[in-house]
Amino acid sequence: MHIVILSASVRQGRSSHRVARFFNQFIPAHYQQASVELVDLKDYDFPLFEERLKFMDNPSGNILSFAQKIKQANGVIIVTPEYNGGYPASLKNVTDLLYDEWRRKPIALVTVSAGPFGGTQVMTSLLFTLWKIGAWVVPAMYPVPRVDEAYNENGDPVDKEATEKKAKRFLNELTWCMEAAAKMKQ
Repeated sequence: MHIVILSASVRQGRSSHRVARFFNQFIPAHYQQASVELVDLKDYDFPLFEERLKFMDNPSGNILSFAQKIKQANGVIIVTPEYNGGYPASLKNVTDLLYDEWRRKPIALVTVSAGPFGGTQVMTSLLFTLWKIGAWVVPAMYPVPRVDEAYNENGDPVDKEATEKKAKRFLNELTWCMEAAAKMKQ
């Protein structure tokens, strides 16, 4: 099983990337059956959305590379901050860019905020968008309140025991969905 961790923020000083780093370290240490790849949207510098990939005449190598990573993943963890109740334009951009690559793909949501609600307000809008494109959003969610206090820059959690317990429940749900999706394809 291959999991792509999609770090959605491209903003300077982004805190959500701390949580993406945590999962990038945690998954190989606790889920030997899964490989993991951190895909950072900041590395891609995508132009604003103009057209879906399948309708592009001459897509860039960056777009094709990104699409291939999502297509080959058995599951995706989207790590996104909440910006004024919504998710960043960088995430909306790549959500709209692809279609077939998202269809029936198990996707788990990690939302973060500097405040006490952990980005839970962004879940509704992101969930609706993912449903509209046919993605399979797993029922387990992973909200992170006060992210700057909960994780350091390297992705190390302040409360390691509680964080790992929560992460295992979250990842168990994602891996169950990934296994179910694989069985349905057979």
